[in-house]
Amino acid sequence: MERLGITEDSRLLVNLTDEAGELVTQTFDVPVSTTKQQLTEIVYALLRSNSSTKDSEALTVPYSFYVDEKEITQSLQKSVDWSLVNIEKPIDILYHAQAVFRVRAVARCTSTLEGHTQPVLHVAFSPTGSSLASGSGDTTVRLWDLSTETPKHTCSGHSDWVLALSWAPNGLKVASGCKKGDVIIWNAAAGTQMGKKLSGHKQWITCLAWEPLHLNGECVRLVSASKDGDLRIWNTQTMLCDFVLSGHLQCVTCVRWSGEGFVYSSSQDRTIKAWDPQSGQLKKTLQGHAHWVNTLALNSDYVMRIGAFNPKDATILPLSFEKVPPEKLQFEAKNKYDEFSKVMPERLVSGSDDFTLFLWEPLKSGKSLNRMTGHQALINDVRFSPDGRLLSSASFDKSIKVWSGKDGKFLYSLRGHVASVYQLAWSADSRLLVSASEDSTIKVWQDGKLLLDLPGHADQVYAVDWSPDGQCVASGSKDRTLKIWRR
Repeated sequence: MERLGITEDSRLLVNLTDEAGELVTQTFDVPVSTTKQQLTEIVYALLRSNSSTKDSEALTVPYSFYVDEKEITQSLQKSVDWSLVNIEKPIDILYHAQAVFRVRAVARCTSTLEGHTQPVLHVAFSPTGSSLASGSGDTTVRLWDLSTETPKHTCSGHSDWVLALSWAPNGLKVASGCKKGDVIIWNAAAGTQMGKKLSGHKQWITCLAWEPLHLNGECVRLVSASKDGDLRIWNTQTMLCDFVLSGHLQCVTCVRWSGEGFVYSSSQDRTIKAWDPQSGQLKKTLQGHAHWVNTLALNSDYVMRIGAFNPKDATILPLSFEKVPPEKLQFEAKNKYDEFSKVMPERLVSGSDDFTLFLWEPLKSGKSLNRMTGHQALINDVRFSPDGRLLSSASFDKSIKVWSGKDGKFLYSLRGHVASVYQLAWSADSRLLVSASEDSTIKVWQDGKLLLDLPGHADQVYAVDWSPDGQCVASGSKDRTLKIWRR
């Protein structure tokens, strides 16, 4: 430290910038011993002096601070790599509001839910986290009550493995897709089938996605992707197909309905396509991968998933949107989405069998922002953290890698699993990550380190999900059980 001219008494010129990269104050000087807590006090003081800040909540939230993507955890002196920083110029410190609530790591299994007679292939929490749906090779969808951790409904209607599940963002309906190519909509409260089966695909369903709540408060439209190379947009009120989106040459592996009103699909034909769901037309094709594209994620996935629900309002009693008018739900969801998109433009990440990920800003350009390399085997799952700042990738090389959600810069690897990593889920506050693996364990990670190893399943763990309210984690395994993990 002395060698670089930095001593205990040194002072630095700093600029505070917000997430949009804008300066929030003129350059000022601080001692290098300034701690994270002291920087937080400076931000509060600036917000108080700024007459446009009417939001009292902004004066109580915790903040994190970064210099060149490296988080300041203690003091400036200890957290910054001074060999990479030019101290003769003002240093930019980026500040970022963290989640008001803190999710505590899950540490024990509170229930083993039995009932499925074949491997559990998919688990998904409802937008409020009050219910859980699971899809299995036994052709059923099961709905579980999380306040009692008991079975609520068994939904029978499919004639083959249930391969895809998706909750409507108002939490009132669940869509499931099977190996035969049928899609069924279930009433989440009653566990009954709504209308007829949505048939049309010639091969199995790979992925389902609902239109986001801020675009339609009624949650009417749904898109399904299939091995037959087509996507279909369904109207779940008339139970008819609005559009067949044809253009992919091979199996469509993943689909996302974006908050900006596009449908993105990835395929084994090595492309990602952007469609307009209002007209059914192809808008853009994103190319770059050298092998099958397996998975997609949007940085706004979490915001769109929770819709009108706010995790900091979570209570022990489950919330239901049944009696809330759709217009109100849409208004709430729109506010939340607008707040997010103000600081984060829509970004898309794709993971492939070519061992790489690509980061895109598809609304701006058909060229990728970054090609992210480092994995030694195919990439099976990618997830943005709820705040959009980080993204994680799970691979068959037994590792998880975490990257910057802004530019795709590599941050760190998480090693600990002894077999392929299948699926990932972030906690609602973006501080913790849980992974499911072929090695029959799930693991909880924090700040680049293994926090907890949770064995318990007797076979490979295919699916994992963290409830949107942060209360619990669910895992589904080849051993035919689900496990609920809590604090």
